[in-house]
Parts: sequence; structure tokens; C-alpha cells
Amino acid sequence: MIIETNLTPKEKSSYKKDGFLVRENIFSKSEVFKINEALERAASKALLLSQKGTAYHLDGKRFVDSDYLTVQFEPGLDSETIRVIEPAHQLDEELRELITDQRLVNPIQDIIGMKLISLWTDKLNLKRPKEGTGFGWHQDSPYWVHDSENVDLLPNVYLSLDNATLENGCFKVIRGSHTSGCLPGTNDGTQLGGFYTDPNAFDKTAEVPLEISAGSLVFFNPHIVHGSEPNSTNTQRRAYIITYQPGGLPALKSGEIENIRVR
Repeated sequence: MIIETNLTPKEKSSYKKDGFLVRENIFSKSEVFKINEALERAASKALLLSQKGTAYHLDGKRFVDSDYLTVQFEPGLDSETIRVIEPAHQLDEELRELITDQRLVNPIQDIIGMKLISLWTDKLNLKRPKEGTGFGWHQDSPYWVHDSENVDLLPNVYLSLDNATLENGCFKVIRGSHTSGCLPGTNDGTQLGGFYTDPNAFDKTAEVPLEISAGSLVFFNPHIVHGSEPNSTNTQRRAYIITYQPGGLPALKSGEIENIRVR
């Protein structure tokens, strides 16, 4: 059965004003279960690849590059707990198919304003029980502005793969913070400090914690300030984040053009 997945006029208006849009319970429990199986397969492959990759440390966090794959581990020089995998879809066919799902793609086509879109990047965030650290307030655009001439046209979709709560470090956004473009970074002397947003550059009172159920989606602007707290619970808080761009353009890390054809 074909379902209507395009954005309504009200949703378009809300996304433009707020910089994000939530769609609850878009994927069923059985679908989420299968995606999590794929996620864990991908994580196992990434861990194996990291054993032969090039390791480096930034601000006490270990990163390993294997070809164009980057694996980030939780803090600690010898930590084997994966925090982020980017890109991820090449590690499992289930993830590769997911990035073409119309429930993700059709709203993104509306946001970009084009039918032909392509993949910019995708990443798995694995906030493991008790170990998963938070992500400080930041925008995506400062990471990408030197690699893309279309940084305003790099919308994200966040697929929640576990029930997200304040206690397990749910995704949080600063409503409306996308309207000022790239904001200044911090100047705290750390290696990555410049990629975290200066707290004086946005209104913290506009914070919106997104306590959403597994299978829900968050579409969000590349300029919106967002972050999360650590996972203090005994449950997982996993997510898959996919970033798209206009069609015919190379992906961030592989340099390959991956145009999206809806399955």
C-alpha cells in the first residue's frame, strides 16, 4: 500500500519557523527491531575494521579511520565502546535500503525542494547504557561548510531506535536557532572547541527536549543548535541520522555520487 509521506503545508511552515519537525511512530516495532539488528551488525563490522585502521585522539576521545569510515569511541584512551560510526550504510544492506525509504525521502524532497536528491552522509549514534556520553550544543553546518557549497540544503532526518527520555540522553534542539546561519564556536582551548556553539550565541530558554518513542522521526535543519545529555540508565539510546543533499553531488566522505531512488 502506498502511503502519503509528503509534508503538509502546516508541517512545512512549522519546519521553516522552528528548524525541526517531529513525526511520531512512523516505523513499527517489528521494523525497528530489524533496523536495530542491522545497526548491531554494522557496529560489529566497524569494531573489526577499527582494529586495522589509523587511530588518533582529540580531546581525550579515540577516533579510528578505515578508508573513509570513521569510528569514534567513548572517552578513554583504551575504550572499545563505540560512540559514533560515520558513514554507516555501506556496512549493512538493511541500512543501505533504509536511506531510500519514502518515509524519509519524500519529506526531505519537500524540504530541499527537489525530486532528485543524494546522500551527503549518515551516522549511527550508539548511546550505550551507563556509558553513552552526551553531545554538547553544536550545529552541523560548521562541520560541513568547507566541504559543501550547499550547506543550507543539507537537511537531516533522525530515526529514534529506542524510546528516548531525558534520563537516557534524548535529542534536544534550540527552537528557531537555525535562522542565524553558522554561529560562532567556543574558544576554550580544546581541539574541537570551535565546533561547539558559543553559549552566548543562542537562547537556551528555547531548548526543546525530544522525548520520542522508537520508530519516530525528527527532521532538522543543518543550522539548528542541538545536543544531548549522557545516558544514565540501563537501557539503550540508539539513533540513525541521515543527511541528504541535492542530487548529483558527491557524498562527504566517500566522494561518490549516491543519488536516491525511492524503493
